[in-house]
This record gives sequence, C-alpha cells and structure tokens, in this order.
Amino acid sequence: MSVPPADPVRTATAPSGAAPLVDIADLVFSYGKRTILDGITLKVPRGQVVAIMGGSGSGKTTLLRLIGGQIRATRGTLKVDGENVAGLGDTALYRLRRRMGMLFQFGALFTDLSVFDNVAFPLREHTDLPESMIRDLVLMKLQAVGLRGARDLMPSEVSGGMARRVAIARAIALDPMLIMYDEPFTGLDPISLGVIANLIRRLNDALGATSIVVTHDVHASLNMVDYVYFVSKGRIEAEGTPDEIRASTVPFVHQFVHGEMDGPVPFHYPAAAVLDADLGVGVHGGRN
Repeated sequence: MSVPPADPVRTATAPSGAAPLVDIADLVFSYGKRTILDGITLKVPRGQVVAIMGGSGSGKTTLLRLIGGQIRATRGTLKVDGENVAGLGDTALYRLRRRMGMLFQFGALFTDLSVFDNVAFPLREHTDLPESMIRDLVLMKLQAVGLRGARDLMPSEVSGGMARRVAIARAIALDPMLIMYDEPFTGLDPISLGVIANLIRRLNDALGATSIVVTHDVHASLNMVDYVYFVSKGRIEAEGTPDEIRASTVPFVHQFVHGEMDGPVPFHYPAAAVLDADLGVGVHGGRN
C-alpha cells in the first residue's frame, strides 16, 4: 500500500445509519475532588476523522485514556464498537485494545529498537505470525509512510518528522478499527506537519478505519478532519464541521481559531487579591 503525496481531502466513509464507533454520554472523570471531564457527550462516526481541540489541561488526553480503558470514568457511559469499556474485564479489554492504534505524543519509539523492530513490535506481541510474514507486513506499513528505506535505522538516526511517521506505521501495524493520535503535529516543521496531516487522512480512508486526533493545530486539522469538538474546562464548548467551526461566534472557539491574545482565555492572570495586598488595600477597598 502506497500513499502518494497530495493535499488532504475530507472523505466521510461511514455507512448511512451506522452506529458510531465511539459513543460517549454524560461522561464524568475526576482525580479525587478535582473534576477533569464534566458531562462530556460526543460521538465518533465510523470511517471519519474527528478532532478534539482545546487548551492545555482541558482533558483531551484524559479522554483518549478513557477510550483505551487505561482509566475508568467516574460516571457516564463510554462505548467502543458497542462495548461498554468500563465494564470489560482484563481479557476483553485486551482484546478490544488490539483493535486500536495509538500515536503517543512525540512518537514514543523504543530507543533501543530499530525502525523495523519498532513497527514489528505489536505484530510480535499480539500475533503468532511467522517472521517472514511479519517482515512483509512491516515493510508494507513502512512503505505506506514513505520510510521503507529507513528500516534499519535507529530512532536516534531519524528526524522528528520521520520518527512520527515510524510511530504511525507502528500504530497501524495491526490494521486497527480505531486510531488515536495524541498531539501528532507538536514540534514539527511545516513540511513534516503537512506530511503527517496527509497521512492521517489518507491512511484512515485506505484502511477503512476511524480516527480521533487530539491537537492544538487549527489550520492542519480543519483542512483534513470531518468533525471537530472543542473542549474547555472539562465540557464540550462547541462542535461542528470545519466550516462551521471557522464561522463560529462562540467566544472561546473564535479566540482559539484566530489565535487572539485576549478573550475568554485572558491575557492577564487573575491576581486581584495579590495586587490588593501589594497595594495595601483591604477587602473593602480601604487602606490597611
């Protein structure tokens, strides 16, 4: 399978009337008394690429961890391919995870393994395929991301953009039904960023998969996804198609999309009490 370079084109491939692959309703997650996600409801249709955007610390990566079953929700429902993730035992959860691919932040390659062995790892871990077949599959995945010629290199010998592509090849090694990308564009130059965005869209469509992309990058994402959810303070602040998001008048979304300096996310850190103390002003406005 080869992926020719081209501009990303949004293509919705979900069958009409099909149940969403990921279905989340009224999801709440807390660390102790600190609520991270507060009543999240969203759906990820089969065959689509869906972006989850929002500021740092808004709970985006936590949402991916919940989908993968690494952590369990405080309350609410989260279903993947019709299965209630929170209710699965270890064996069933392990089986479900085999059908998911994950691109971690910055790629997270095994530094002591070659490019080839990084991509082969999930095949060796989850299947009993002979090495001859694993070799063919790994080379196919590396060909798909344009790195077949780099198979013998070590992670320290490839660029950041190449490392991200190796990580994508590893994420799709088992032909997953769901691929999750955690900040796939962080730290990339414009050319590498465009390559990764193109690969996410084209591999999703070529594999007949479904993808969730957690990202801050507005331009790259809106050019290649089918739908966007904006998360702020643990809630869905807005949602819509890329065109709807670009035209949104929701203050937080408008500030985020246009990179404005001030708005719902203020430029100045709220420090009135500290300033009052510095100026010697009491709680009623008088001098101490």
